Amino acid sequence: MSQEPNTTLNRAKPYQLVLFPLNNGATNVYYVLILTYIATFGNTVLGIATVFASFMVTGMRVFDAITDPIIGALMDKTNGRFGKFRPFMVIGSAIMAVSVICLYILTPFVPASMMWLRYVLFIGLYAVWVIGYTFQTSVTRAAQAVLTNDPKQRPLFTIFNTVGSLAGMGAMQFIGPILARDNIFGDYNQSWFAAMTPIGIGVSVVLTILAIIGIWEKDQPKYFGIGGGKQEKTKVSEYIAIIKANKPLQRLMIAGGGCKLALSIATNVTVLIMLYSCMMGDYDGLYMPMMILGYVFAVPFFALTVRTSQKKGQKASLTRYVAVAFVCYIGVLVLLLLWNPDSAMHMSIMSGGKLSINMYTILFILFFGIGYGAYYATADMPIPMVADCADYETYRSGKFIPGIMGTLFSLVDKLVSSLSATVVGVAVSIIGLEKLPTKTTPYTPGMNVVVIVLFCIIPMCAWALTLWSMKGYELDGERVKTVQAVNAARKEAVAKGMSLEQAMSTITDETVKRA
Repeated sequence: MSQEPNTTLNRAKPYQLVLFPLNNGATNVYYVLILTYIATFGNTVLGIATVFASFMVTGMRVFDAITDPIIGALMDKTNGRFGKFRPFMVIGSAIMAVSVICLYILTPFVPASMMWLRYVLFIGLYAVWVIGYTFQTSVTRAAQAVLTNDPKQRPLFTIFNTVGSLAGMGAMQFIGPILARDNIFGDYNQSWFAAMTPIGIGVSVVLTILAIIGIWEKDQPKYFGIGGGKQEKTKVSEYIAIIKANKPLQRLMIAGGGCKLALSIATNVTVLIMLYSCMMGDYDGLYMPMMILGYVFAVPFFALTVRTSQKKGQKASLTRYVAVAFVCYIGVLVLLLLWNPDSAMHMSIMSGGKLSINMYTILFILFFGIGYGAYYATADMPIPMVADCADYETYRSGKFIPGIMGTLFSLVDKLVSSLSATVVGVAVSIIGLEKLPTKTTPYTPGMNVVVIVLFCIIPMCAWALTLWSMKGYELDGERVKTVQAVNAARKEAVAKGMSLEQAMSTITDETVKRA
């Protein structure tokens, strides 16, 4: 897995494959700290209206998506002494840390009598955080193209990315509910946010430093496409033409958006509170065990997805295991339709300090565990697939533009996933709740219908869309190998003095196969 001197493949060293994906873990800390809890913070701590807070989250995700191509274009034009990607990681991390401190720790001290200022600071600081978030998240997808182009190595990103996510997102998801207990800080109040902020920032900074170490050696011009650092710059006006011509990227945008929508809604804290607390009546006893079970079930699926990707390509792996998730969630859907708190048709793990698991719980654990494991293992699979699309763009046009390729993908990804907070907020308001549910919120008639739609039906529709989009995705295992071979031959020719235009016209699939 180390870099070999006489090979057409750019392979990463083991430590690079392990460390660089931690960049995603660093930003996923904020995915939990901000995107999961920002509406709750605005509503319960600042006193901002529930619907406004929910729509604000969606609005900012749209803003986040719009800034993506701008920062992606800036990244493609960057090639200084500190590389193309590392400056964006450092700047993004710093912006997010400062903005979150101001938002979560300082804003609550604004008097309630100055509510207008709370609204202004809520919007402004959130917008600043979004810019920092875009800076750092853009690197995760873009730098895949320089980390490795070995079809056997790229699928490994999904596993190491999960390790990073568990170190970032997982840490926050575990620590958050613990600190929210009544005997510690309480139910997501001002003290809880003041405690979680420095913890989250500390975890994110450590992961960012490790990720910078992982990409350091690869962040130099000799890994930047066919022409290295001498390639022609791409104009902003050309980006629309690029996305129209790059059919695999279009398909991947749909698939990635579907996967992210399913994950963001089904794991939304409000949805889980309604399911485990309001419906099942035991949030503290169910949330943590079910989350742990989900991760346990995911472990074998990560091994299966990598094995399938290395043998048959990432397309085959994504479609196979998304289909598994879809089938299993049919079982989850049936169980939620049968839910009845007055009978055995509800979840129970502990009762009176003793183990109390009924058949309903066993079936729920099996269907949910297998389904969650399958879709959690595929949720981030589109990220390394973006690198394949970036290589395809180099193959198609000769341009090395990983920044814009990655951010064009994330633009649609974020626009789609931005719907999650609004969908949840609107769904809650439809059943008559003025505030987002917490652990102390009693069951409200119609809440089971909301959970069924948000926890099952919408994710299943998203997975169906993913499966449809992958049917026309041409970058299967064999096609990716051909693209890599042609790019390598062209790069070698350019290094020997041939012009890029001549290499593009004379070195084709047929000439490489004949050679």
